[in-house]
Amino acid sequence: MKLPVAVALLCATAALFAIAAADSPYRFFDWNVTFGDIYPLGVRQTGILINGQFPGPDIHSVTNDNLIINVHNSLNEPFLISWNGIQQRRNSYEDGVYGTTCPIPPGKNFTYILQVKDQIGSFFYFPSLAFHKAAGGFGGIRILSRPQIPVPFPEPAGDYTVLIGDWYKSNHTNLKARLDRGKRLPFPDGILINGRGPGGTSFNVEQGKTYRLRISNVGLENSLNFRIQNHRLTLVEVEGTHTLQTTYSSIDLHVGQSSSVLFTADQPAKDYYIAVSTRFTSRVLTSTAILRYSNSAGPVSGPPPGGPTIQIDWSLNQARSIRKNLTASGPRPNPQGSYHYGLINTTRTIILANSAGQVNGKQRYAVNSVSFVPADTPLKLADYFKIGGVYRVGSISAGPHGGNIYLDTSVMQADYRAFVEIVFQNNENIVQSWHIDGYNFFVVGMDGGQWTPASRRGYNLRDAVSRCTTQVYPKSWTAVYVALDNVGMWNLRSEFWARQYLGQQFYLRVYTTSTSLRDEFLIPKNALLCGRASGRRTRPL
Repeated sequence: MKLPVAVALLCATAALFAIAAADSPYRFFDWNVTFGDIYPLGVRQTGILINGQFPGPDIHSVTNDNLIINVHNSLNEPFLISWNGIQQRRNSYEDGVYGTTCPIPPGKNFTYILQVKDQIGSFFYFPSLAFHKAAGGFGGIRILSRPQIPVPFPEPAGDYTVLIGDWYKSNHTNLKARLDRGKRLPFPDGILINGRGPGGTSFNVEQGKTYRLRISNVGLENSLNFRIQNHRLTLVEVEGTHTLQTTYSSIDLHVGQSSSVLFTADQPAKDYYIAVSTRFTSRVLTSTAILRYSNSAGPVSGPPPGGPTIQIDWSLNQARSIRKNLTASGPRPNPQGSYHYGLINTTRTIILANSAGQVNGKQRYAVNSVSFVPADTPLKLADYFKIGGVYRVGSISAGPHGGNIYLDTSVMQADYRAFVEIVFQNNENIVQSWHIDGYNFFVVGMDGGQWTPASRRGYNLRDAVSRCTTQVYPKSWTAVYVALDNVGMWNLRSEFWARQYLGQQFYLRVYTTSTSLRDEFLIPKNALLCGRASGRRTRPL
């Protein structure tokens, strides 16, 4: 397709499906998704490329921008992209997970119409179906503040996306087949930094200048520690929240999490290691990139810097030190601390316990004993078209009951505008990582052992960080507060990707009887229809 024609079609699409404020800018993206050969760990693999790139291209945007992303699926199987941390305000149809969005058929295209409404920060996108995430198809998302909104640090000399994650040499099809047989995955083979193995990536800096790194753990299961040889890291932002500017020698990022750090190139001019290593594993994987001064006098020397390995307390203490900057502006000019979440009474407590076990002789993972199985129709479409029998509201309880794992299409209903306490209880010997689509939540507490109502006495009700993905340490709990102000069908999942694939997820149906567009948008006119929704019509043009 010639460029002028493509632009014209995208402009027509924007006009046809306009859902956002007319004065918010539009940014257009045209992506072709293909399989291709990649060699991240020195052996040939089949990767998922976007416009020939692995990882995919960055999305650069500004608060309230409308993103029109036309995705051509040139794979030989269905495909979807989801947008980790993008809240899809009033519009879960665009969330890009199977509970909300029909897959893009092979050889077809679909245009996502997103608005990064009232958001800033660092996020990423990824393929959500068929264990595609193990093949690539991910990339960074950055949402800059509008020019009139103050940012609590000077503009850095450079702003880099850093995608880190554990990786297998096996193709994603082999990993998926293993999971489908009910087997666990082996330990990963390595760690990638921006799609490259050890020593394959470099970042150029000038002496005396300060730089921003937007780091996302896009891996499949492992928590990772990030550090730069002889340089200190100042945390400034976590998943859309400006933080107190605390300085660390290294920083933990659990799977699915994103953070921004500043560092100053204030060392003698040479090359330095950037090191990333696994946390809480008996065998430690390490990968490196190179920080290269423009006037470098020589290559890296010595071993890469060591980092923490199995120390839980070190990570827990760091997590507790991450606090919201109350005086800084967020996406709007008012201070982040002007929303006093600690003064709001919660209306409901939901306790979610993860577990692992066998069902019919195969490995499964569950939340409150329910192991999710996809329905034949996206749940959001079943809601819209009032198709019965696709799922049952209340098919997952709001607390663990200790029964055996069973299979169901688990959906929990919650009231629109409720203010909810969610407790993630992890009774296993792994570090768990949980994500909620459509929302940020306040991480008010985390500790070892079993959560009880008395645990609330230790909650941070003043400056807890607001984010969309949180870790839960082994035999521990994490508690969050969330204002359910976004109507829709929202995926709540483990970011441990084999666990998500084998059932450790469910959908939170945030519901209102209102049909006002102030509460939820209509189904997109270009929505793909599948399953029992096939042959129906979205709405008149």
